[in-house]
Amino acid sequence: MLLEVRDLHVEFRTRDGIARAVDGVSYAVDAGQTLAVLGESGSGKSVTAQAVMGILDTPPGRITGGEILFQGRDLLGLREEERRRLRGDKMAMIFQDALSALNPVLPVGDQLGELFVVHRGASRREARARAVELMDRVRIPGAAQRVRDYPHQFSGGMRQRIMIAAALALEPALVIADEPTTALDVTVQAQVMDLLAELQREYRMGLVLITHDLGVVADVADRIAVMYAGRIVESAPVHDIYKAPAHPYTRGLLDSIPRLDLKGRELYAIKGLPPNLTRVPPGCAFHPRCPMARDVCRTEVPPLYEVSEARGSACHFWRECLDDGER
Repeated sequence: MLLEVRDLHVEFRTRDGIARAVDGVSYAVDAGQTLAVLGESGSGKSVTAQAVMGILDTPPGRITGGEILFQGRDLLGLREEERRRLRGDKMAMIFQDALSALNPVLPVGDQLGELFVVHRGASRREARARAVELMDRVRIPGAAQRVRDYPHQFSGGMRQRIMIAAALALEPALVIADEPTTALDVTVQAQVMDLLAELQREYRMGLVLITHDLGVVADVADRIAVMYAGRIVESAPVHDIYKAPAHPYTRGLLDSIPRLDLKGRELYAIKGLPPNLTRVPPGCAFHPRCPMARDVCRTEVPPLYEVSEARGSACHFWRECLDDGER
């Protein structure tokens, strides 16, 4: 297995109390596989990714338990220097806001080339040539002329392509893409996702795709892990999720997707808001918003029940939820 996250716990100490941003998360992704991690803002998706990459802001955040195994090595037991050598070389991250992630005062070619200088010992001339190759690979027109341009001279979609180029520069085994299409229009979103899927197949890398949009992952993911209030509430192969969700929260996310056959009807929205992580409700954290909630949901935290060999659901009434979806 390429990456295994086992019972990971991350908390933040705030003025309002301790926020358990990640509360016992476990998932795995293998070479050539795409795992989509879904959920609303504040569900713990990005914090889990930051913990995996070793870029969690500490303080206020800290990992309080669990394991992160990458190619069999526990990353939490490595020194910071060892973690730094892995980043970019063996594992890389595509950030949500490319304009903030890129250095505004350096040409993009210098930023891409720096990876080869630091990790491969390349000369500046060699690094510039590799930067042009990367920009051409992610289909930036006129790469040889634009390699000296600055981030603000590129459109949002082109900047995101540069971020993808930086992540794939050293052909890492694992890439984490954190909301890579959020700020882009629908057409550019599709182009970026197609490019990412094509490059993943070419390099046979493991991909963790973090998003809140189920529509984005339908054609690219192998498995989906749905997060809510710091926990995984459903994990399953992608086709099983779309065919019949086994958790009311997953069903709510699916029902929120605009559909052509429902034109003219009011778009469904899950009632209420995600909980404050310093005051998570007792029992199932989703119960204040759940149309299926019963007394047991308000008092007992549901484990991740085994729905099938490859599927789990953290719902006391997953069978009823599954039956409703299959009708």
